[in-house]
Amino acid sequence: MRRVAVATTVGEQVDHDWPLLREALAAEAIDAELCVWDDDRVSWADYELVVIRSTWDYTKDRAGFLIWASGVARLCNPFSVVEYSTDKHYLVDLAAKGHRIVPTSFCDVGATPSFPNTRFVVKPTVGAGSIDAEKYGADERHLARDHVARLHLNGRDAVIQPYIASVDSVGERAMVFIDGEFSHALTKGAMLHVADVDRNSLFRREQMSRAVAEPESRALAQRVLAEPLFANVLYARVDLVLVDEGWAVMELELVEPSLFLSFDDGAAGKLARAIRRRLK
Repeated sequence: MRRVAVATTVGEQVDHDWPLLREALAAEAIDAELCVWDDDRVSWADYELVVIRSTWDYTKDRAGFLIWASGVARLCNPFSVVEYSTDKHYLVDLAAKGHRIVPTSFCDVGATPSFPNTRFVVKPTVGAGSIDAEKYGADERHLARDHVARLHLNGRDAVIQPYIASVDSVGERAMVFIDGEFSHALTKGAMLHVADVDRNSLFRREQMSRAVAEPESRALAQRVLAEPLFANVLYARVDLVLVDEGWAVMELELVEPSLFLSFDDGAAGKLARAIRRRLK
């Protein structure tokens, strides 16, 4: 059998996609093994391919994660994509290329924050899910300044975005692609209305539901992934929200996104076959 390492993390997070992917890979005569990305005992060169899946703790040590990823000879997604998409400053680049994004400003370490005169969100530029993200009212700038100060104290840049009202009614649209082809879409409920104790993780499965992809949302996600840098991605998740002008990119998930394989009967098989093609 062919040997593939599936990079993960340690801790309490559970990758619900893993059992389905393992079974689908076995059906393709591929022996897949979960390996912790920062475990020095792992010999990555022993595997024909390393697939990043649930390395959710990289946000605590992005520099170390990039050093690890740059040293893996055959990595999915490729290192160039990993480096690009693990810091939300990429939104500036997407906007410069003509893709509609959620209105976004950054407050890098040492800068003074400026907040919109409406409800808004503060979160780190290197982060996962809703961890360390919070929404504020226009009269809560003092709390937001404290939030930014805490991020800066830990060497973390901040993202500032208006709170998108449609998230409360429409939700976010998560568009999943496998090997460049659209697979399935999901609706993600508003996470920032959930108590901290319940949302201090990447997602809650009860917040997710299967969705029918609108032509406009699918077209936007496809245009973004048509950029040359993303030409060889194994998987991608494009998270969109509805703004006044139409669908806009909230985040581009190209490193360790939950793909919610259980929400689509054929998704695990599609991902396994895409991995097999990369072994040839």
